[in-house]
Amino acid sequence: MEKVSPKDVFLNILSILTLYISAGSFLALLFQYINVLFPDPLQHFYEIRSAYSGIRWAIAALIVFYPAHLWVMRLLYKSYALTPLKRNLRIRKWLIYFTLFAAGLILMGDVVALIYNLLGGELTVRFALKVLAVLVVAGTVFGYYLWDIRKNKAE
Repeated sequence: MEKVSPKDVFLNILSILTLYISAGSFLALLFQYINVLFPDPLQHFYEIRSAYSGIRWAIAALIVFYPAHLWVMRLLYKSYALTPLKRNLRIRKWLIYFTLFAAGLILMGDVVALIYNLLGGELTVRFALKVLAVLVVAGTVFGYYLWDIRKNKAE
């Protein structure tokens, strides 16, 4: 087993945190665009002003955190190319499995919310689009890390 350096620990933690913030900001951006494109007639004025503020925050966070995520991942993959055993670091595995766990819970909760609203007859285009956005973002994260784990087991 490869010796873990503080650099390895913090790069892996930073990669996951920047992923979470980027995914959350992207979802927030999608939600706000959905709010603008499909406004609630009862809350139209307040919601539109709030949506524009949310859009600015989400874009600002994406401008900072997504490139940081790409940069950290680039550093990690360079490190893995030089020392393939670093792919098996315990901290990396813990963070990946936690991410799979969290993404799985988010996906299940999203489906529960969809079924609940469907059974209550309260399914709107706006709600369905938000459920779809969560399914796509959380499903992409889940799928990528599941693929990464399977790929590493095959090597």
